[in-house]
Amino acid sequence: MVDLTTKYLGMTLKNPLIASASLLTGSLDNVKKLEDSGIAAVVLQSIFEEQINKEIHQIDHFLFRNRDSFSEATEFFPQDEDFDHIRPDAYLEEVARIKQSVDIPVIGSLNGVSDGGWIDYATKLQDAGVDALELNVTYVPTDATLNPREVEEMYIKTIKDLKAHVKIPLSLKMNSCFTNPAFTAKQFEDAGVNALTIFDNPTLVDIDLEELTTLTKVNLTSSSSLSQTLRWCAILYNQLDIDLCANTGIHSGEDVLKALMSGAKATSFASVLFQKGISEVSIMLEFIEQWMIEKEYKSITQMIGSISLEHTDNPAAFERSSYMHALTTYRY
Repeated sequence: MVDLTTKYLGMTLKNPLIASASLLTGSLDNVKKLEDSGIAAVVLQSIFEEQINKEIHQIDHFLFRNRDSFSEATEFFPQDEDFDHIRPDAYLEEVARIKQSVDIPVIGSLNGVSDGGWIDYATKLQDAGVDALELNVTYVPTDATLNPREVEEMYIKTIKDLKAHVKIPLSLKMNSCFTNPAFTAKQFEDAGVNALTIFDNPTLVDIDLEELTTLTKVNLTSSSSLSQTLRWCAILYNQLDIDLCANTGIHSGEDVLKALMSGAKATSFASVLFQKGISEVSIMLEFIEQWMIEKEYKSITQMIGSISLEHTDNPAAFERSSYMHALTTYRY
């Protein structure tokens, strides 16, 4: 019998599969179905700044003007005009109900960045019983005069503000759009995060040629989206003393195994659940267990980081972006 348990955010998970924030994790019925399918933890559907703003009537949008860049696609969530019908207190009641009704860890999620009453919701989620908190921050700088260091400082300030308000573990869902993501990740660790989720998955940008306007579209991933996730989990492994969770591109048991070997302690996903259904979780787990038996792995812990930058026999695969080798070895 193989041991599928892993440690993430100070918790022992029964396996490395986490359902990431989406509509599927917004109701008790779905969370129970996910638990029954074998999921180890869930990140609840995010509470968005607009919702909180409707209730507290104060918010500082110093970053949120780029809200359409966030990974939980706007097509999966009510638009601005619908927020009058959404009560944050009802959301918190549902969070508490979910936490009381399932045995798996429940991770809260905040989508946006603010200096105002928004941060108070971290405390409210903690009071509702969540085991940890995931902060979903993606800022796309559009000002050519904005110093990149200022952008990093915005993230760091947000982390520090949150750590001053909550005691539960904090994960940051970061992106790779930094001059040196490894350096920035270390700054986030120093600011107080307990884990990094690699990576946020921005919505797609398009242009409507009939209406002559910009559009944002759902960005469902595939296994082909896994490359950057593997690269940066492998690079960051053992350079940080915090946990890594692989997010973008996890669609199969094979993807999970690759992410663990690159250095992730857990994996989170949503796209595959929309595309194939909640039952896909049990299929992924069955594959992982069978593969481990065939390859004589006794535990998940045994494989974590085994093909990271620190341990691989081909470090150039992670360190170089040149396409020459790929082209010269490609066969029709």
